[in-house]
Amino acid sequence: MIGFDDETDLPPTCSRAGCRLPAVWNVNWRNPRIHGLERVKVWLACDEHRDYLHDYLAARDFPVIVTPLDQHVPEGALS
Repeated sequence: MIGFDDETDLPPTCSRAGCRLPAVWNVNWRNPRIHGLERVKVWLACDEHRDYLHDYLAARDFPVIVTPLDQHVPEGALS
């Protein structure tokens, strides 16, 4: 992956478009129409956008689990 050396020390930021706040949550999700149980995607969220990102995915019937930034869901948890 190509990157800039000074970007390696930046804290993770929220995945909400236009937001540059530090991420404190993982929004773990998958699209069951195209991915099996082993494929989990992760969006990062700040406190302000955690519920927005969760609700956006849940409204599309995607399995979604929110966890603290340093915690990941086990494989198969998003069935």
